Order: sequence, then structure tokens, then C-alpha cells
Amino acid sequence: MQDIKQVLADAVRESRTKLGLSQEKLAEHLGLDTRTILNIEAGRGNPKFEILYPIVTYLKIPADTIFYPDSENEQPNLQRLLTTLKDCTDQEADALLPMVRYMLDLLRK
Repeated sequence: MQDIKQVLADAVRESRTKLGLSQEKLAEHLGLDTRTILNIEAGRGNPKFEILYPIVTYLKIPADTIFYPDSENEQPNLQRLLTTLKDCTDQEADALLPMVRYMLDLLRK
């Protein structure tokens, strides 16, 4: 099993950089000390749930990435799509559903 602190460090760093955020900006958005983000990304410390939860949800890191790092994610694009869709309101999902079905029909022909 991989070192869980390093798995968390890598996931936070990767997600943060994909969003184009510095450690300072992420800390500012979440009301945290920059050293907290620095320590997490360095694999140091053991963040409390009250710190970890806002970071993971803000960066939209799938739980499997952290809690099941040894499982192969054979469909990373599907995982990203599902994560994005989970942010939708019910009204937005209702509006998107016919469009998604239509696009899938086009792609599968």
C-alpha cells in the first residue's frame, strides 16, 4: 500500500495546479494558513477532517483517489465527468440530461 500522506500530497498538488492556483491562493480561498497547504503537499503532518474536507471538496478530488490509491482508475475522464456532474443542481441536471443522451447517440453511431 502506498504512503497515504504522499497520496494526499500528490492529489492536492495535482488538483491545485490543474486549477492554476498557487498554494497561497488556495489557502486564501479556504481561509487557511499557507503553511497548512505547504505541509500537506510536502506529505508532512496529519490534517484534521475540518481542514481536509474543505480542501478535497474545493479541489474536487475524488475520494477514491485518496482512500483507494491502489485501485486502477481505468476511466479517468469518466471520473472527472461524474465529479463535474455532482456539482450540478437538480434543475441543471434535468436540462443537461436530454443533451447528454443526444450527444451519446451521435457518438455511438
